[in-house]
Amino acid sequence: MADRGIDSSGHRARLRERLFEAGPEGFQDYELIEYLLALTIPRVDTKATAKRLIGHFGCIGRLLESSAETLRREGLSDVTIGALLIARATALRLLETRVEGRPVLSSWDALGDYLQAAMAHSSVEEVRVLFLNAKNLLLANEAMWRGSVDEASVHVREVISRAIALGATAIIIVHNHPSGDPSPSSQDIRLTRDLIEAGRHMKVTIHDHVIVGSQGRSSMKAMGLI
Repeated sequence: MADRGIDSSGHRARLRERLFEAGPEGFQDYELIEYLLALTIPRVDTKATAKRLIGHFGCIGRLLESSAETLRREGLSDVTIGALLIARATALRLLETRVEGRPVLSSWDALGDYLQAAMAHSSVEEVRVLFLNAKNLLLANEAMWRGSVDEASVHVREVISRAIALGATAIIIVHNHPSGDPSPSSQDIRLTRDLIEAGRHMKVTIHDHVIVGSQGRSSMKAMGLI
């Protein structure tokens, strides 16, 4: 039914042809969402809804990052919500494949792109830890906690204990700033230095602490803080 709905609309057909011939380049954010909506809402003009959603959430990243419950409050059906969520999941999986099986430090840009897409637009602060082996291959990518990093001593014990359990020899800390500004806070710096000190005693190296936000990402190592 979705295909018949798209075929009945000259505008949707033109969007599809642009996608086939030139790829996603040149598409505006609302047009990408419009096409996704059209797959689940046949024979209805979805441009206005797409523009409304982008305007409400501020950008396509925050829209796709939203929970199913949040999207339901915007009047979207579960079928449409599923299309939006699977689009995000597919994009993240594509970015993940660029770093799988490769030393993390030699695929740093690809890793940064994945982390940016996965975390930058979240409205809740989340801390992830990448656990690496002696060859800097990824052993695990785990969300360790959500919320503030103020309880530094508790988090340090949790991270180092998990590293030992996994047999990791190095870790990279990653977290997001919902404000959008990726600049490290004093709490971020304190946690990082506490982790470095604890890791030194357990032979676990802290390679970096990366902060992502909608305005970009920062590396404490590149900033000379590690």
